[in-house]
Amino acid sequence: MVMVKVSAGRLRIVLFCMLLLFFILVPSVLSHAEEASGEALTVGVPLDRCPVFYEDPETGEIVGIGVDLVRTVAEREGYKVTFRFIEEETLKKALDNPAYDVILPFGSAIKSESGKDTVVSNNLIQTPFTLVTDGKRKVPELSKLRVGMLGSLGAGAETVRDLYPGIEIVFYDTMEDAVKALRKDQVDALLHNSYVWSYVLQKPSYSDLEVQPTAMFSMDFKAGTPDTPEGREIIERLNKGIASLTETYRQAVVLDYTTRRLYQKTFPDYLYENKVGLILGGLLFIALILITVFRRRALRLEQEKEMLWLEDHDSLTGALSLTGFRKRVEELLRAHPDIPYLLSYNNIKNFKYVNDSLGMKAGDALLRYWVSRTKQTLSEEEAICRIESDHVAVLRRSGGDERLKADDQEVVDSVRDFFLDLGKENRVQICGGVYVLAPEDYQKIDVDHMLDCARVAEKRVHDTLKDGYEFYNPDQWERGKRVADIVGRLPVALQSGELQVWYQPQVDYSTGEITGLEALSRWNHSTLGWIPPMEFIPELEETGLIYDLDSFVWNRVCEDLKRWKEQGHYRFASVNLSRSDIREDRDIPGYFRDLVRQYDLSPDQFRIEITETAYAKDPELLIRTTEELRALGFRVEMDDFGSGYSSLHMLKEVPVDRIKLDMHFLTETGDADKGQIIVGYMVQMVKSLGMEMIVEGVETKEQAEFLKSHGCTEMQGFYFHKPMSAEDYEKLS
Repeated sequence: MVMVKVSAGRLRIVLFCMLLLFFILVPSVLSHAEEASGEALTVGVPLDRCPVFYEDPETGEIVGIGVDLVRTVAEREGYKVTFRFIEEETLKKALDNPAYDVILPFGSAIKSESGKDTVVSNNLIQTPFTLVTDGKRKVPELSKLRVGMLGSLGAGAETVRDLYPGIEIVFYDTMEDAVKALRKDQVDALLHNSYVWSYVLQKPSYSDLEVQPTAMFSMDFKAGTPDTPEGREIIERLNKGIASLTETYRQAVVLDYTTRRLYQKTFPDYLYENKVGLILGGLLFIALILITVFRRRALRLEQEKEMLWLEDHDSLTGALSLTGFRKRVEELLRAHPDIPYLLSYNNIKNFKYVNDSLGMKAGDALLRYWVSRTKQTLSEEEAICRIESDHVAVLRRSGGDERLKADDQEVVDSVRDFFLDLGKENRVQICGGVYVLAPEDYQKIDVDHMLDCARVAEKRVHDTLKDGYEFYNPDQWERGKRVADIVGRLPVALQSGELQVWYQPQVDYSTGEITGLEALSRWNHSTLGWIPPMEFIPELEETGLIYDLDSFVWNRVCEDLKRWKEQGHYRFASVNLSRSDIREDRDIPGYFRDLVRQYDLSPDQFRIEITETAYAKDPELLIRTTEELRALGFRVEMDDFGSGYSSLHMLKEVPVDRIKLDMHFLTETGDADKGQIIVGYMVQMVKSLGMEMIVEGVETKEQAEFLKSHGCTEMQGFYFHKPMSAEDYEKLS
């Protein structure tokens, strides 16, 4: 770039020329103002050519040298001009976009990307192209030169190759990429028009780049468009306007934009300009930090030692804290895998009374004495921990009944009599739970699990009127923990998507058509994984939470039925109604009535299954509920028929529409031939009673053919389809 220093005299001359131009051009501009509001002309220009083309940061308009020249020319010929940045990678591709009436800039006529001929205007202005180097190397001969150019200058590159055969041109997407290539010696110089360099080299980090004084060539600056009758007309009119441009006007426009400080500095630019001060300031800041760190390091090390001790120990009694106990137990079990250990969880049953009646100091003294007395009986391979308040855990060798009796005499009895020995009529009660470590506890050490087990046993003692200790029952713990995980997680599972509604298709074996679906709940527990329905459904029924699950399933089924109905599929689904769902204070028929109305469904789409055993346990309420459901138009099915002891009685008493028979209760045990005879007669009996029958659990073709031979074609089972998600069913159907 050629640096221009303007003296005061020259500045006055420039200002005079600009004033003269103003008075010359204003009448002309005014005379064409009315015409400018005429025909629309969309001009496509590249966006990487500041100050030739760029977006004004204040107004958002496209401005620049080329914009002013083209706008003046077009408006003189009656066009209302709109400028748009071209979205295509090259001007050739932009020529094929009908959104632009003309494209800028071209040096000469070229073919579009698709091969269309083009027509170009007369020259608006000569644009000199110059080389920029990093100032550290000598530029080789032009025939051996490696030049970097922007990819959008493809048309200009063809001119360069024509003028300088042998020159090597490398294209880059951005100017930043081109400058990086120059500094890495991948090219010898960069090529662009000098107007653009006047803007680009204002970037502070490009201050090491130099403009070579001699221009390589000057390229015409023309407007181009596909060679069509409309395109030729536009170019002819633009040429008239170009002919009216004076050289003085052209130079005034160029001078106006090239003398502006258009470059907007970025945050990295400010960092680059102030890098020396920032480095010195950073070094000073680091030095201050280091001084502070070294001064405080000794104090911190001392504090850390104290904190580490407090983290692993209880400050009141000196016993291990829970954190320290976890570490110590793991160390001991790894170091002594051959020692049989037991872990006890203990607390004082009436400790709150001690604090309330004798004071906090008396309670603290009791705890210190308890821990101290216990420590006296422990070896290096054993440990004691105060978990919180009056809760104390001990890991000790398992010494059988004799060791337990000795501990009871040496520690527990003395603690019981602590206040009696001080002349106060307060006897301390200690409750304890004992967990004997199993072989797997040495392989997978989980101290919290051991403590929880011991605490379960301790709680059984604590909940009685006595003190002492009990051993933990592993089977009870595992079942209790899993039940708690299942029951306690239900509200979250219903919201989080862990509980899902799957469907198992029901088919007519004679036609192969799917006649309905049974809705089934599936639970992918966040920690337990997939839980079998046979496990979580009984637990939810026992705790009274099955209604929450069933309500969720009923609503989800209605959502799916409605969606399928809107898609043109009128489908039927069976849902389970648990015995626990039906209560005197709960209007189940009314709930289902409102549910199908809410989702704009027909009651016959929503089939309700009630197990046979449910009718047997509470027949009057269930029969009344069944009658009300059928009166509302719902189809009611008796599920698991034959699993109870009163099946025939239920057929006589219960008004259901369909019987669902499970093949498994006949095929798992007993005589298979007798089972077939029973099934055959059941099918005939149900039909004679005017009811429909469907058989579930069909797993083989032989079973299906047998049922068909006896007149039962409605079937469900793995032989046809396994339960699947709604999405998978939609793919199937």
